[in-house]
Amino acid sequence: MNSALPKKPFPWIWLMVAGILLIIFAAGYRFVQSRAVPEGNLSGSGIGHEFSLVDENGNAVTSASYDGKWRLMYFGYTYCPDICPTDTATMAAALDILRQTDTPAAQRLQPLFVTVDPERDTPEALAEYTDHFDPDLIGLTGSRAQIDAALKTFRVYARKVPGDTQDSYLYDHQAMFYLMDPRGRPVQFLAGQGSTPEGLAATVEHFLG
Repeated sequence: MNSALPKKPFPWIWLMVAGILLIIFAAGYRFVQSRAVPEGNLSGSGIGHEFSLVDENGNAVTSASYDGKWRLMYFGYTYCPDICPTDTATMAAALDILRQTDTPAAQRLQPLFVTVDPERDTPEALAEYTDHFDPDLIGLTGSRAQIDAALKTFRVYARKVPGDTQDSYLYDHQAMFYLMDPRGRPVQFLAGQGSTPEGLAATVEHFLG
């Protein structure tokens, strides 16, 4: 019976395999580096991160609910007479631009409208409001305590201004867009006033690459 042992591979074969693995590793590293997110004016700050709210379908959501997606967030309220509708329309138009010019970026982005007025902005009211602007826009509300916690976390100023009747009040609040990365970390903010759809879309595309 021939019971010869199999020959061991020559050392140069192992050297070749190691060389190939090194080339693959280097190529992967260069790819990851090329996909690195540019730093924004909020990078490394403590703004945002966690929140616990209710979406326009009545579901409890947290920041982790949107992990894997970039988030473009705006704080406002549906009874706002001018600024919020203008800024929300700007966001919707920017989303349309992204869908036409950079579909992958648009698909990786989740736009969110967070109310500062949960007493009037029920999930149903938010759903009607957001659907008027863009089908992908999701409204977030919650209890007064939940909203106040989110405002504090995102450092958003919002103050109730009494009206002529109990229900005719307004809100004096900061109007700005927050761009958060797929792990909910802050990247960039833009003031709502003066923002254009083209400028907002270009900013998002810059960071999403």
